[in-house]
Amino acid sequence: MKVVVAVKAVAALDDEAELVDGDTAVDPDGLEWDLNEWDAFSLEEALMLRDAAGDGEVVALTVGDEEAQDSLLACLAKGADRAVRIWDDALEGADPLAVARVLAAAIEPEAPDLVLCGVQSSDAVNGATGVAVAAHLGLPHVAVVKRLELEAGVATVERELEGGLVEVLRIRLPALMTIQTGINEPRYATLRAIKQARDKPLSELGLDDVGLDAARVGAAAGARLRRLRHPEKGEGAEMLDGSPEDVAARIADIVKERMSA
Repeated sequence: MKVVVAVKAVAALDDEAELVDGDTAVDPDGLEWDLNEWDAFSLEEALMLRDAAGDGEVVALTVGDEEAQDSLLACLAKGADRAVRIWDDALEGADPLAVARVLAAAIEPEAPDLVLCGVQSSDAVNGATGVAVAAHLGLPHVAVVKRLELEAGVATVERELEGGLVEVLRIRLPALMTIQTGINEPRYATLRAIKQARDKPLSELGLDDVGLDAARVGAAAGARLRRLRHPEKGEGAEMLDGSPEDVAARIADIVKERMSA
């Protein structure tokens, strides 16, 4: 069994983060990079499926510059068999649909039995990349999967719906799933595995290598960044003092005031 896991290195802002380039980017010195939380669960699910099958291959795949390298090494340290990073300067600022086009072009020649993605990324929170990849590849897909079982080329999945409802589906492979957090417990890499990760295959590809060019990637995009800004600060919290009865009465008054405004 071959499972391709699309992963992303996500950025977290530190306390000194500043906007640059006309408020269209964040100063790189104010960013801290790590593997996306949702992708850690999708990687673990792929590793568990491979181990249960007794053979196969797990390939971690990302679109990203050198900042994404450590996240791929983390995937290799946790047990992925090999990794692929795709980058071109034309991909700077690419939106989720453009990234999905590149991922699909890289996944197609792999001919995997299963493609796993995280439901969303913790930085952009679009939740669009996985299903867009499935559309480009023409694969059946299930989103927000919280349980996954494979048997004889058929996947039985439970997907999370609104209001706590769960939908149970059966889908033939090959297919794509977007994985929800909590589906498993991601493993930690041992110190030995971290050292050995650098000896595993990690390919670096450009757009030409996956049969694309800047024009085709740009045509797949659905949005572009106009401007970033810091959230506006409010007037601060109102502290309520007094007995429980006094606090409850004040809360009721505030609710009435807000509802009538």
